[in-house]
Amino acid sequence: MEEEPPHLFLCPISMELMGDPVTVSTGVTYDRRSIEQWIFGYGRATCPATMQPLANLDLTPNHTLKRVIGSWLDRGSPSTSASSSPSPSSLSSPAHELATPPLSRMVEAERLRSALADLEETPFKVTALKNMGARMAGDVAVQCEFVSSGGIQAVARVMAQALAESATGGDFSAFRACEEAAAVLALLPLADAASVGFVLAPECMRPVMVLLQRGSAEARLHAMDIVTKISNAGAGDWTAGVEVDDVLKSLLELLSDEVSARLSSRALDVLLDVVERTRSGPAKAVEVGAVHVLVELLADADDRHDAERILLLLKRLCKCPEGRLAFVENDLSVAAVAKTMLRVSQLATQLAVKVLWLVSVVAPSEKVLEDMVVTGAVAKLLGLLHVETPPDTKQKTVRMVRINGVFWRQYACFPTDLRDYLRLLD
Repeated sequence: MEEEPPHLFLCPISMELMGDPVTVSTGVTYDRRSIEQWIFGYGRATCPATMQPLANLDLTPNHTLKRVIGSWLDRGSPSTSASSSPSPSSLSSPAHELATPPLSRMVEAERLRSALADLEETPFKVTALKNMGARMAGDVAVQCEFVSSGGIQAVARVMAQALAESATGGDFSAFRACEEAAAVLALLPLADAASVGFVLAPECMRPVMVLLQRGSAEARLHAMDIVTKISNAGAGDWTAGVEVDDVLKSLLELLSDEVSARLSSRALDVLLDVVERTRSGPAKAVEVGAVHVLVELLADADDRHDAERILLLLKRLCKCPEGRLAFVENDLSVAAVAKTMLRVSQLATQLAVKVLWLVSVVAPSEKVLEDMVVTGAVAKLLGLLHVETPPDTKQKTVRMVRINGVFWRQYACFPTDLRDYLRLLD
């Protein structure tokens, strides 16, 4: 029994096997003879399958589909069947295997291109995006085909349109389409400059930021995946093309909401990257409330890695005057930092000492000095002098005690004979 040709091989007009497939401006492929008759014979300037107006009358040869159809025809021919058993020489030739892609992969690539061509017009965008994501999941070749076929741009346009419809009171399905589009983009490695550039376009990045703020838990995770990959791509300063304030606010909202440990962990990584990359990053982060959020997180942090990253962020923020002022104004800040000393890890202790150094020596305030005594930070600093610590940490600890000792000696917990005590430190 003769095998029926796949539906994608049939011309949408004649429903016959295409001999010379060509693609029109809407992205739909037809047999050349049929579409030429439609356009030039009948004088139509619309796409027969979608009824969209044609932007131009160009007919672009679809060489890939033509090769796929040719492979399918050859596979079913008697000569091919007779020689279906490969020779030993062909089995030992990797070049032969790479020369002809598997038929199933070529068909899948054509399906993807067809789905992309129909994506913006179909009323069932959520379903279309789900199907697209299923095709791409775990298949690097299909993901590459998606990118090279303009998939990122097409999905970005869908996200922007869905977000606009949702903002004007559209039904919930519009926002769901935006979330599903982000799920598709999150499947991509986003490891090259071109892909990152497409995602950083405003029509794509703005919806991603919105999803970070008010998407479902799953959508927020997908959006965070996208931002994390962009951050790790190393394709120049990715923050140059986005509103840093919006990124910082979104990250801090994620940290405050504590939607999931995975989201919070990735948000800390990206926050570190933003603060490190941009000269104005620390000041902007302080301005949108980063110090307060980080102190609250540090007070409850159980994970060593989280505590270390929060302390590193606080250290970077306290290097600017605005950061030190915000730290001082928070009644919980000194206690939260002191709690990590000699308790979490050696790195956490080193970072905690650097934070306290910045707020008690670089720009001291009486409130901080008093809080350091009341919260036990001074007692821990004195304890550090009796244990093995890195030279830089030991030096900062000694200098803090020397510089602020006059103030601290009024408290019972501090050695009364300060001069003799400091001589021991030498």
